[in-house]
Amino acid sequence: MINQTWLKVAACAALAAMAGTAEAAQCGNSASGFEAWKRDFAEEARGRATPASLAALMTTSYSTATISADRGQKSFKLSLEQFMAKRGGPAIVSRGKTLKRTNAALFDAIEKRYGVPPGPLLAIWGMETGFGAVRGNVNTLSAVATLAYDCRRSAFFTDQLYAALSLVDRGVITANTRGAAHGEVGHTQFLPKSIVNYGTGGDLNNSEAALMSTANFLKGHGWRPGAGYQPGEPNFAAIQGWNAASVYQKAIAIIGQQIDGR
Repeated sequence: MINQTWLKVAACAALAAMAGTAEAAQCGNSASGFEAWKRDFAEEARGRATPASLAALMTTSYSTATISADRGQKSFKLSLEQFMAKRGGPAIVSRGKTLKRTNAALFDAIEKRYGVPPGPLLAIWGMETGFGAVRGNVNTLSAVATLAYDCRRSAFFTDQLYAALSLVDRGVITANTRGAAHGEVGHTQFLPKSIVNYGTGGDLNNSEAALMSTANFLKGHGWRPGAGYQPGEPNFAAIQGWNAASVYQKAIAIIGQQIDGR
């Protein structure tokens, strides 16, 4: 005979689960649902985020600039040659070689500590922000919250949003921090979760701190000192961890090799 008390408990649990599902923040594809989503997300996040960081979240707005950038990444569909030309590969190599010489002590210290040579770091720095010249002017929290709400990659950016809220609590970013359209900040464009996992403690708007953190990221993704980093070589996998676009990965490897003179 079935235990009636157990049935009642199970029914109550099912109803509670259904209620939780009904109240969960729902993704959307337009600005119209963002404010409601934000309130629902803040309610869900109360166990994982502090009142201060949730207050910062409530100041965010739907970022049309972020959505436009997210839908318009056409350069990743170019051939390698076209991509290199569009992104100014030769100019990055030229400037990178100069910076390698003028900051030799810094790059030597980074390589001794993390095992990463100057080339790929300078390639990433040049490719991401033109060596710090263009770091973006989009509100960081709004960008990440918009992408967490947007249905296209909601799960990925929900993780980024929780990381961003933790960075608010640590004083690393604020409700006014600005950066690139997807929520990246600093000279080499770190996403919030990468700051949490690989940031070395300095301000990423300082080039030295950004380069240290970038080397730490690559080390954390399996970089082996002295090994090659071209496609098919051991350290290419670490470059792949930086960006998912194959044309970008190959460009970084080529530019880095040309800067290193290898």
